Amino acid sequence: MKKVKLSAQQKKLFDLIESTNEHVFITGRAGTGKSTLLTYLTENTSKQVAVCAPTGVAALNVQGTTIHSLFFLPIGLIGNQKLTHSPQKRKVLQAIDTLVIDEVSMVNADVLDGIDRTLREVRHKRHEPFGGVQVVMFGDPYQLAPVPPRSPEERAYFADHYASMWFFDAMVWQQTPMRIVELTEIHRQRDDDFKNMLNAVRHGQVTPEIGRALNAAGERPAPDGDIITLATTNDRVSSINAAQLARLGGELKKAEANVDGEFPTGWFPADESLSLKIGAQVMFLRNDSDQRWVNGTVGQVTRIGKTVHVDVDGEEHEVLPAVWERYRYDYDQETKTLTREVIAEFTQFPLRLAWAVTIHKSQGQTYERAIVDLGNRAFAPGQTYVALSRITTLDGLFLTRGLRPSDVMVDADVERFMSQARIDAGDEIQS
Repeated sequence: MKKVKLSAQQKKLFDLIESTNEHVFITGRAGTGKSTLLTYLTENTSKQVAVCAPTGVAALNVQGTTIHSLFFLPIGLIGNQKLTHSPQKRKVLQAIDTLVIDEVSMVNADVLDGIDRTLREVRHKRHEPFGGVQVVMFGDPYQLAPVPPRSPEERAYFADHYASMWFFDAMVWQQTPMRIVELTEIHRQRDDDFKNMLNAVRHGQVTPEIGRALNAAGERPAPDGDIITLATTNDRVSSINAAQLARLGGELKKAEANVDGEFPTGWFPADESLSLKIGAQVMFLRNDSDQRWVNGTVGQVTRIGKTVHVDVDGEEHEVLPAVWERYRYDYDQETKTLTREVIAEFTQFPLRLAWAVTIHKSQGQTYERAIVDLGNRAFAPGQTYVALSRITTLDGLFLTRGLRPSDVMVDADVERFMSQARIDAGDEIQS
């Protein structure tokens, strides 16, 4: 496995987390290495760390567990509900030195306050934020938002208790000294002009000149071959993939996943039933230990047997089924340490049909070139930014239609928070 190399800023940030008990929120534009730092932290820290994320797939990506599994929080609105925990769960939460929350932008204020209340109660430190646990959060509010309230009652509760649904409006956030650090070195894109364009889209500050430059580059015929379409809806993605697969001759082969243990369907990191034909365009869903491909690499199926062979840039690779492990944290009474055990496994070829993928599922991935299909309109703040920022160069951008001002949306609460956060973080760690 390739050894992770940190930038100067990432290294200083790791040292800060390791040598202090400061709470830290780590943000940054797409491609600035948030995931790299998180992986390095969990693999190299001397502290007892628990890693969690708001969704099952996000938890699998960081080899952690979901927030609700770790804290045994009720589904839906938490509010002032009584929170109960078994003696063993209490021991687990009492053993944590540092709590890492990935994709924190998807965590709503009510859940973050639920985490805080749980830790205060089980650790018997009711007057200390998070019960004295160091909390390190990773995420970019400009990219992913929390799920909106499901009912009028939930909407009314948030309106009465919070300035917004976002994690940064949680009550514990207002009570907690928080170091906010924005990673600044972009590793995905190298061209400064394209970086500046993406930053303008991120902040909703696209000038007519930037809009014309993006459209001039993107509105041209897309090449044939291994190019992927990033679309706004599952229906559009399914339609593109099904149509392209049907056009291929040859026999349809199916690979069924093997699920061992308690692995909820919402956690599945790949298709439970994967349909392939020779010639199918596929995307890899995880990094290869031998560095032959990375998560997001696109290739073409060349052979299908007990294994699948995929051509990547003219070189054929044999692909074996991969195992995704679901973890649970436990407490070892003898060693008095936090442990992590595998409680379920999902085995499937780490491939997905990839003539198209949703913009949401493209999160965190990198493409040398892609077609961005926003349909009639972009319908969520940050959606256009996520799509465009997956691509490494302006030459790799292709648009099914020109971008419109209405496609570039930024959540007003995010702008409010981030403008204030930049002021609060005047002493942030610099590279």
